[in-house]
Amino acid sequence: MKYESQGLKGEAMGEAMKRFLIGCILSLAAVFPAFAEDDGIRVTEIVITSKIVKGKPIDSIKRLSSSTDKNLYCFIRTLAPAGTETKVTHVWYKGTEKAGQFELPVKGVKWRTYSKKLIPKGLAGDWRVEVLDSSGKLLKSVKFTMN
Repeated sequence: MKYESQGLKGEAMGEAMKRFLIGCILSLAAVFPAFAEDDGIRVTEIVITSKIVKGKPIDSIKRLSSSTDKNLYCFIRTLAPAGTETKVTHVWYKGTEKAGQFELPVKGVKWRTYSKKLIPKGLAGDWRVEVLDSSGKLLKSVKFTMN
């Protein structure tokens, strides 16, 4: 009789182990597709600037007056695997509200691109731009303030 009750415990233990292994397998299955969909893009530089000259930002803005309309640029430099041809998205926010969205191409190992946003006079507050890969994963963000 003692042997049978031990056997039942062993069966229950085996069932618990099966559930555990199934949970592990499902967790791995959920993780690996994310790696497969990853573009492999890295943002190596992100800057808010007042102007782009010869493909480069002329300054790096952290704080700016909101007394006049401003054209601002979010410039990024990326590194990607050879043969990459994909897109990134710049999402501009004022506080928590989305203020603009721009889809931009990435077509090489080293790539530079930017989005341009007109910020009307009087829109003081905290701003940020998020850079997302083609699957919507956040790559990098930059913050600035309009006084």
